Amino acid sequence: MDVSMTLWVLTIVGLAALIAVDFFIGRKPHDVSIKEAGIWTIVWIVLAVLFGFGLLLFAGGQPAGEFFAGFITEKSLSVDNLFVFVLIMAKFAVPSQYQQRVLLIGVLIALVLRAIFIAAGAAILASFAWVFYIFGAFLIYTAWKLIQEARADEEEEEFEENKLLKAAERRFGVADRYHGTKLWIEENGKRVMTPMLVVMLAIGTTDVLFALDSIPAIFGLTQDPYIVFTANAFALMGLRQLYFLIGGLLKKLVHLSYGLSIILGFIGVKLVLHALHESGVHVPEISIPVSLGVICAVLIVTTITSLRASKKQAAAEAEQGKTDGVTKDSIDV
Repeated sequence: MDVSMTLWVLTIVGLAALIAVDFFIGRKPHDVSIKEAGIWTIVWIVLAVLFGFGLLLFAGGQPAGEFFAGFITEKSLSVDNLFVFVLIMAKFAVPSQYQQRVLLIGVLIALVLRAIFIAAGAAILASFAWVFYIFGAFLIYTAWKLIQEARADEEEEEFEENKLLKAAERRFGVADRYHGTKLWIEENGKRVMTPMLVVMLAIGTTDVLFALDSIPAIFGLTQDPYIVFTANAFALMGLRQLYFLIGGLLKKLVHLSYGLSIILGFIGVKLVLHALHESGVHVPEISIPVSLGVICAVLIVTTITSLRASKKQAAAEAEQGKTDGVTKDSIDV
């Protein structure tokens, strides 16, 4: 897809305008209601769908199919980010009325960092076709690792600050409490960071780790930098509202890791097949419609099985509670 510099500029300006509107509406710190989160989640999804139909109308079915496949993949992978966001919010005890501001700035930082990753990835793939083998192998390895982690009985997770975050805290110092939405304050004659800025940096830089698998994944669906960037942008910008909308449902998505591992493994195989085809080996390539169908099917099945498993677990815990209550009453008697 041939994208002019004018279209790039118009797209970035349009996305910036949408972010500005989102920021203006949510500029006053407040607790985000389910209704507000639901409305904005629908708005971002509708905007993504309209953008995809715009590609269909002006660029054809192939770019539109690649965008929708990339958007759905990035959106599903971003849900996994929410688990870590919950841990970060708990780690820094972020007041509920400030969480939406933290997520907005944190996601903006993540979007800028991902844009750099996408530009670098596109340049590398354009120069070295063998990188497809590395991306494919990495995704297959990540899929296997996700399954191993899902099967392991791990204790309650806790967020650990990365080295960059620790270095910033040592260099500038951190205030002992939140000061509204301020990012810097004067303390004992020294300019120090507030916990608000630390949390924003934590969310933004932590997303880089998720980009290590999500960026190769979407490059497995399309090598067009414009589609890769816009799919990431629409997936990330609706992440803040999704956090408040499904925050309580995250623990019920018990099979999400299995679903994501299947998607990443599938795209990894697709990348390897594409690399072999580019090398002159006659192998079948997986089309975008097939990719889109597989991704959607996996997510639907994963959601259904997760909710059923969570329901059974809740029923078993309730039954166990009744049994323990009867046993306690017998002992008391």
